[in-house]
Amino acid sequence: MPTPVSLYDWCLRTVYTQLLMMAAGLILYCFMIWFMKDLDRVNKFRTPIAVVGLLLLLMPMVPGIGVDQFGSRNWISIGGLSLQPSELTKLCFIFAGAATLDHLQTKRNLAGYVVLMAAIMGVLAIEKDIGGAAIFFLTFLMIAFMRSGSMRTVVLFVALAAVGIFAVLSMFDHVKARFDVWRHIWEGDNVYNAGFQQTHVLTYAASGGLFGIGNGGLGAGTAPLSGKVPIQANNSDLVFGVVVEELGLLMAVVLVAAFVVLIFMARGEATRSRSTFYSITANAAAGMLLVQACLNIFGSTDVLPLTGVTLPFISAGGTSMMAVWGALAFIKASDERTYAVRRRL
Repeated sequence: MPTPVSLYDWCLRTVYTQLLMMAAGLILYCFMIWFMKDLDRVNKFRTPIAVVGLLLLLMPMVPGIGVDQFGSRNWISIGGLSLQPSELTKLCFIFAGAATLDHLQTKRNLAGYVVLMAAIMGVLAIEKDIGGAAIFFLTFLMIAFMRSGSMRTVVLFVALAAVGIFAVLSMFDHVKARFDVWRHIWEGDNVYNAGFQQTHVLTYAASGGLFGIGNGGLGAGTAPLSGKVPIQANNSDLVFGVVVEELGLLMAVVLVAAFVVLIFMARGEATRSRSTFYSITANAAAGMLLVQACLNIFGSTDVLPLTGVTLPFISAGGTSMMAVWGALAFIKASDERTYAVRRRL
């Protein structure tokens, strides 16, 4: 959190970064729509894109550029610019999975996708990025179920995930600490230690009422401007509490409703797509955004353990902003009007 003296410069730098990455996201959005127009090209590049996704995921493990934050090693720093490669790997994962299972599903295709999933989960486990692992796993379940329709496959993978959760809890202390404090943030000294961030987020959110207290502009309701105790990640992982405090409960409900509407819109468009590739990518992208939003909102409000994932379109984060625009490209591509041939006048 910046000091009051440098607050203006910090806010200005954050705004410029967000605008720049939003522009990059729009460029990525347009490129992806053009690229996915040709299904032969999609099928040709599915393996290279899967490899690119794995290489991006491995970048934080490279000495000299990998950065540890909050117990996880899922960031890189190049020339003073911090990036989270796993955000872009999500797009590669959806693309490769949908392209692989677009044709009639075979054991070979499914096995290849499972291998890709296992490799991604292994890298995320090494990097201790549990929030990212949860998003990838749930997205994988959606894609596998949409193509196979087999609940037995889903149950099998969920059982394997349960074993993995117990293994992770025994290996990583910072993850175990989050699970230990879950639903107990108000008990004992957790209020001032392990549950400090969440208890203050909930307290600030409760003070917002229906319409919020940010009448001095977005940012006026939260420390350090108001003189309250500052909380870490109040513009990223815990931003939902700030939204409730500054804009009010009504705006928070509208925000959640927007994600739900996006899901139904994606589902409606996917049913009319000209290929199962577009149907799978649209539903997987919308589902991924919903899962990520739920993990962020429920984590900051102590409904679920805190996972440290961002809130799509809201949290500060350059690569996160690019990734959500890429996810929107999948949804747009599923619209049958996107690639319709225009009539000559």
